[in-house]
Amino acid sequence: MDRMNFLSLLLLCLTSVANGNKANKHKPWIETEYQGIVMENDNTVLLNPPLFALDKDAPLHYAGEICGFRVHNGPLGSGTVQFEAVVLDRSTGEGLVRSKEPLDCESQREHSFTIQAYDCGEGPDGVNSKKSHKATVHVRVNDVNEFSPVFVERRYEASVPEGRLFDRIVRVEALDADCSPQYSQICFYDIITPNVPFAIDNDGNIKNTEPLDSKQQHVHTFWVTAFDCGKNRAQADAQVAITVKPSCKPGWMGWTKRVEYTPGSGSIPLFPSLHLETCEETVWNIQATVELQTGHIGKGCDRDSYSDRSVRRLCGAVRGEVDLLPPPSPAANWTAALPTLPSSDSSLVFSFNGSNHVAVVPDPVVSALSGDHFTLQLWMRRGGANIQPATTQTRGSRKEEEIIVCSTMKNDDSYSHYSLSVHGCRLSLFYWPDVSAARPVKFLWKLEQVCDSEWHHLSLSVQFPSVTLYVDGVTFDPALIHDNGAIPNPAPRQRMFIGACWEPEEKQKEIVNNTIPESKDAVKYVGGYHGLLSGVTVRPGSVEPHSVVECLYACREGLDFGDLETLGSGMKVHVNPSQSVLVLEGDDIESFNRAVQQVTYRNSLRFATPGVRPLKLTTSLRCFNEESCLTLKQLEGYLVVLQPDAPQISLSGVGPHLARPAPEFEGSTGVPLFPELRIICSLSHAVNTAAQGMEGGALMSDAVAHTLDGCEVQPLGEELNPEREELMVDLDVVRERGLEIINTTAYIAITGAESISVYEDILRSIRYRLAKGSARFERRFRLSCSEMNGRYTSNELTLEVNFLHSLDSLYHPSHLLASQQQFLHPSHHAGELSGHNLPNPHRNSVVPGAATVIIMVCVGFLVVMVILGVFRIRSIHRRGESTRGGAKEGSGQWDDSALTIIVNPMESYESRMGISADTEGEGEEDEEAVETPDDASDDQRIIIKKEGRDGSARRY
Repeated sequence: MDRMNFLSLLLLCLTSVANGNKANKHKPWIETEYQGIVMENDNTVLLNPPLFALDKDAPLHYAGEICGFRVHNGPLGSGTVQFEAVVLDRSTGEGLVRSKEPLDCESQREHSFTIQAYDCGEGPDGVNSKKSHKATVHVRVNDVNEFSPVFVERRYEASVPEGRLFDRIVRVEALDADCSPQYSQICFYDIITPNVPFAIDNDGNIKNTEPLDSKQQHVHTFWVTAFDCGKNRAQADAQVAITVKPSCKPGWMGWTKRVEYTPGSGSIPLFPSLHLETCEETVWNIQATVELQTGHIGKGCDRDSYSDRSVRRLCGAVRGEVDLLPPPSPAANWTAALPTLPSSDSSLVFSFNGSNHVAVVPDPVVSALSGDHFTLQLWMRRGGANIQPATTQTRGSRKEEEIIVCSTMKNDDSYSHYSLSVHGCRLSLFYWPDVSAARPVKFLWKLEQVCDSEWHHLSLSVQFPSVTLYVDGVTFDPALIHDNGAIPNPAPRQRMFIGACWEPEEKQKEIVNNTIPESKDAVKYVGGYHGLLSGVTVRPGSVEPHSVVECLYACREGLDFGDLETLGSGMKVHVNPSQSVLVLEGDDIESFNRAVQQVTYRNSLRFATPGVRPLKLTTSLRCFNEESCLTLKQLEGYLVVLQPDAPQISLSGVGPHLARPAPEFEGSTGVPLFPELRIICSLSHAVNTAAQGMEGGALMSDAVAHTLDGCEVQPLGEELNPEREELMVDLDVVRERGLEIINTTAYIAITGAESISVYEDILRSIRYRLAKGSARFERRFRLSCSEMNGRYTSNELTLEVNFLHSLDSLYHPSHLLASQQQFLHPSHHAGELSGHNLPNPHRNSVVPGAATVIIMVCVGFLVVMVILGVFRIRSIHRRGESTRGGAKEGSGQWDDSALTIIVNPMESYESRMGISADTEGEGEEDEEAVETPDDASDDQRIIIKKEGRDGSARRY
């Protein structure tokens, strides 16, 4: 009513204002925009604001009245088709908007169009009618809950293992065709089958409320329905069928606890039939870690093929390194007081307890390490077995650094100082290029390898101011720190400690026998190292190439992946530098199973170290529901490397006898013992050529098959008498090859990895020399060689050396025979004449074997010849007396025209060994058949002197 009163007053005012003017002077007026709502089951549009058209010409008849509304196309172009506007009251201008046909919210929810009002003009014919401006009308069609939910599937099936509770087994889904959220959303689902062990949530997820038993009921079938938010029930219910499977044990299937590896096989898959069973648990991330423990074999991996020094040579390292922790010997005694631990390779492992163990390197060794360019290499293990804990520090004291190497060296006219130390998980190099001028610099690395109590190989190349650190063959960049704190200047003299560093000069006292007594009042050093060290070497000069450092640490056995190109999408694989840990990560079960089956074990050594390698597989799963995600226990197994076929190292071409005149042994050069030595290394199995082609394996693999690492020549029986005899070898040739030699009276040993041909040349050059007048009748030597740190040895080659003496000084054949009989032994019989040695219970006897044979043959032959000669002389003498009759008794003379007896003991030794036992038959030949060889030397004759009746000596 208020609005009608307002309009009436407005018309009166307009009438009074327009009094006296012409009719229909003004256009109708409407709002510029209207919002409307219409229901799907109605056609009347409720507008806001209501539709009214005003005209200033009111209350004039016709001119002030509204005759109609006209609907025009809107932005969507559908207004004129579906909507119309009618006038309810011409005088008030009230109108109504309605749809011409039923509206569908699901097909079109929003409608827009324009509307325009026009008056009745100046008369009943509508002359001079006027139109208002166009107003925009927005109509929204309100939804009616006319549709019911419909399930996407009429039947849902799923299967679950028995004995477990699941948060979701299967999800059912229903849809509603209504357009509004109120009626189109499914508000809840319901299981309409009673007494089933299942429940359903508002999202349609079905779970079991109790563990299922496949024996009690194999398949559970029930019905579910759905309701929308308008409480309309689904037109048709859905059926759910859940099959209960027998119990499924999630985990790895096809695991083989024992894996065998035959040396020379190259790479073999570790898990050829392994696959992961998740029992249909949905996982989105899988990570498996394979660990192969080879640390028990050596320092990090299979390192016992050769010693550290031999490995350096095989890797092509530049020679000239100085061993700071050598094996204790008379020439290197500064490590004698340090405790050692057993090691599978020939390198000693030294133990430092951080309190009273320190090695003081002698000054002559330190003087050879001058310069600011050097490479320091070592094997390090913090802590370690059988090491007593470091001394407990007092409360409030700061734990000091553990110093590995501390050194002051002379550089031309100055001194430089450096120390390598560890502190926590940090490794630091303190370097002072000039202790009298420049300030020190500290290079710092934060490394997990420093504090994990495992063996690690460190190579520090210093080319100041550049410093490069390799840990297990991987490069690490340092953090550079200029240390400007108060640091006592080291004394300007050469010195080097291993396992600690000295205190300033005013606090130092003498260190006795490399052991520092534990005393609070006598602190001799600072920063004691607590752990194990091995292979500590320094090479002055240019730094070591990176390729050499990688080769020094490169493991010849470890984990690998078959073919990276076949790795599925989303899969990742990572192998650590020591190839002892391999990590696989992926998100797809099938791709992950294929990847696991390609994890391989490779061993590029032809003579792999036999034994057991523990093997572990750790698996981590991540599921969408972390609470019910599977947990797999760690699998443990072992890899067995079988005993490789041993190489056959054969020594031949020597002896078993070497007979030479004694003067040759007494010469300045002596006599070579093994001039025709041959060394042959053969294998009884075919090596897989694929192993040789592996990255990093070709060098060591080829080297192992054709490389010796030591040979030894040992005198049997008594040791060499240095005053009368010696074994000589060219030391320059040995050292030029980088080999080591130990020459004592008990043996001569040559060690170091080198080719067979080199060892043959060196062994052939070994000579045996005697002092003048020191010749014996027999000396025996034994030669043997080995490879792979003595794991494989050759046959023992025994050589018997015989010294042939000249018998010119012997006076009479009977005297010769008597002098020889004292050397004869009843155990020598005809078997020795064939060149074979029988066991001699008197190993140290001076009675020779081959010499005895020669002497016996010669003496027997001489005795026969002398007897025949005497008889012939006597017969000639009798015939002469009968013919001359009156010959004087003293006129008898020696007739040597028909008797010449020559015995040549230096004929071919083989022909001597062929003399048969019927030598006596040969003696029955006429004495004229024995002639003197024209080329016989004085040393090759045995001259028989016989005293005539007149006292004169005759030669035969």
